[in-house]
Amino acid sequence: MGPMSVLTRNEAQLRAQLLDVHHYEVALDLTTGDETFESRTVIRFAARAAGDTFVELKPDDLHSAALDGHPLDPATLTDGRLPLTALTEGPHELRIAARMRYSRTGEGLHRFTDPADGETYVYTQMFLDDVQRVFPAFDQPDLKAVFEFNVTAPAHWTVLANGITTRIGERLGDSGGGSGDGSAPEAGIWASAPTPVISTYLAAVAAGPWHSVRTEHAGLPFGIHCRRSLAPHLDADAQEILDLTTACYDRFHEKFTEPYPFDSYDQAFVPEFNAGAMENPGLVTFRDEYVFRSAVTDAERQRRAVTIAHEMAHMWFGDLVTLSWWDDIWLNESFAEFMGYQTLIEATRFTETWTGFAMERKPWGYDADQRPSTHAVAPDAAAVPDTASALLNFDGISYAKGASALRQLVAWLGEKDFLAGINTHFARHKFANASLADFVDSLAAHTDRDVHTWAETWLRTTGVDTLTPRLEESHGGWTLTVDRTGSRPHHIAAGLYDRAHDGALEPREVLALDVPSDEVLSVSGPRPALLVLNDGDLTYAKVRLDETSLETTLRGISRIPDPLTRAVVWNSLRDMVRDGELAASDYLATAEAHIPEETDLAIVQGVLTFTRAQIADRYLTPDRRGDALTALTTIARDLLRRTEDGSDPGLRLLAVRTLADSATQPATIAGWLAEGTVPGGPELDPELRWRILARLSVLGAAGEAEIAAALAADPSATGREGAARCRAALPTAEAKAAAWERLFRDDSLSNYLFTATAQGFWQPEQADLVREYVPLAYAEAVTLAARRGPAIAEAAGRWALPGHEITEANLQAGHAALAAPGITPLLHRKLTDHLDDLTRAHRARR
Repeated sequence: MGPMSVLTRNEAQLRAQLLDVHHYEVALDLTTGDETFESRTVIRFAARAAGDTFVELKPDDLHSAALDGHPLDPATLTDGRLPLTALTEGPHELRIAARMRYSRTGEGLHRFTDPADGETYVYTQMFLDDVQRVFPAFDQPDLKAVFEFNVTAPAHWTVLANGITTRIGERLGDSGGGSGDGSAPEAGIWASAPTPVISTYLAAVAAGPWHSVRTEHAGLPFGIHCRRSLAPHLDADAQEILDLTTACYDRFHEKFTEPYPFDSYDQAFVPEFNAGAMENPGLVTFRDEYVFRSAVTDAERQRRAVTIAHEMAHMWFGDLVTLSWWDDIWLNESFAEFMGYQTLIEATRFTETWTGFAMERKPWGYDADQRPSTHAVAPDAAAVPDTASALLNFDGISYAKGASALRQLVAWLGEKDFLAGINTHFARHKFANASLADFVDSLAAHTDRDVHTWAETWLRTTGVDTLTPRLEESHGGWTLTVDRTGSRPHHIAAGLYDRAHDGALEPREVLALDVPSDEVLSVSGPRPALLVLNDGDLTYAKVRLDETSLETTLRGISRIPDPLTRAVVWNSLRDMVRDGELAASDYLATAEAHIPEETDLAIVQGVLTFTRAQIADRYLTPDRRGDALTALTTIARDLLRRTEDGSDPGLRLLAVRTLADSATQPATIAGWLAEGTVPGGPELDPELRWRILARLSVLGAAGEAEIAAALAADPSATGREGAARCRAALPTAEAKAAAWERLFRDDSLSNYLFTATAQGFWQPEQADLVREYVPLAYAEAVTLAARRGPAIAEAAGRWALPGHEITEANLQAGHAALAAPGITPLLHRKLTDHLDDLTRAHRARR
């Protein structure tokens, strides 16, 4: 399905003034074929005055529509809007029957057939305005209503929804003997309990032959669900997932005065999901990569735990109290992001989550905030005039920067007053909608601090401040001044470290600073070997190192005792590379010297990822890329030697992955694949097998025969994606031509298979082979995005554009596409960001 008409903020405001929506009864028949399903809906609403409006619907065929018993002409449906004219003041009933089309891109009602066993699953993803692909709705967040679902599904399926579901009947069919006696159940009929009032984008259904694990906690039913083919893997982690879920539930009830507002808590791990998860009330959907079918590190388990906590926080931030319009998406995402990380520290074994946040999430925010497409955490209403523009702001700013701002707010305001303000916000706006102004007013009720000015300064502005220390010797000590480039106030700590005789960096003192300040801070004693601004990572700002501290860092970053401080310093080095203030080769040398000594998995993973994807593939010139890959394989071998005793399987796994991804010669990893194991462990699981085969495909050391054999051995959905990635990575003209056709001509390609194919296509080792495609990719992406819609536009902007070609010609081709007629807003944003990233690398190379 191509692009849809967009809802403007003005239209939404006018409709909200006119209508009060009460109730949706939605009946879905999922037994009518592989391509479409039947959707019948009754909407009960009231008009506050006489007037005209419309309801949104994107049907394959509109069978019938009736308003208050009077038929409406289906031919009046235009651009997904069915006019409702001459409404009278008072109650109304709208009935619509339609045939709808299943999605293959994770939007609307997505349908997936598991290649492992042939079983089929469907689930909804209604966000941001995709409810219209499933049933008609007054589709805006401030027209909340009660939802009830009635779902007819194949007899062996289970149906999940926002409310508790019950199988209420059967539809009988042929018994199988050809007698037509109708004795065999052909379908089950399921009904969901009515929800409290929720927004349209939060309504949810998931149906299929789920494997389920259920429990009860605090008088509430909890369940986790996945595809049957993943059942052993879910069972292996079920206790961990449920323990995390209930621990977060209990902790939120200690923090929040409003109780959990829904009748159950199901978590469904669903296939081909575009996001990490979706906060549907009572039925959270997660990408089913979180059901680990291969070995993972503890950092990856922590990431899953953060997502679980994040989505539960949304039950209050977003579901109980919902934004009025999409300019306040930060009220959902920033709070859930902050609460997810903080609550894990307070309630689970994951007590170092802010280090993971610093390495994985903060750079996402910093990068987004320095691009031309940056926006405020809470943009002005004029900046989000419609749903198409709203979709652009689900990025590192709304998540990571917003959460960082809240962390700084708590440091400045104090946790007690912060929580008091939150609970006032819930009490005032529960089961309703709220804005930034409402939230700030709730905070202001519990503090004498000027939170209105804080909000304007932190949430209404763009860009990243930079904090730079100036140290000068003085009589008996030294002085510190912090220069700020930017406009925000910062309450931070500055950590002072001395070098011990054995080279370790020992903490001396922590200074509390407010920036900006006219005060020159005088400190007694010798100048420290290392001074770290924003030690503890309590604010959102780039930090620079003075000359002495930079030298200390490059020589001894692994000797800093606290992992969160090391993360702050690694991020400083990363930012300096991106800003052209530190040579990429110096970052590489620091990684090579210190990552073999690092103990924190999030730091190892973050540094190695930046080194592989940015230093090797972009910031170093092609003639130096081999040096970077050699350094990465050297780091990996050092880590393998360090973990031979089995003391740190997570670190060893990262080393194996790094060597597999960075090998320049096939012998070692081909030997692992042939033997089915790495000497000294681990044995190769499916993820490692496909990872190694992908690299062998790039190097020309594996071909179609090996890929086909691997797919026969692992015919799962993941195996199918692995095969697509490997086939696209083969270094032949024929393989590239075939992959290109699949990407830009085959509209049946699912979102995940599209991504896998695009990931395999562009390889720096094959620059000459794919050079003819570089100028073509941009125009093809423009046409593709317009034809296939936002999910594929997102995937194309991230994976299908040439990111390895750091040349003026590539930049010119990309900029030309920005001006192409018909480019969708989402692809325009992705392309703008892509070109800015390439421009940074190009500038740093000079």
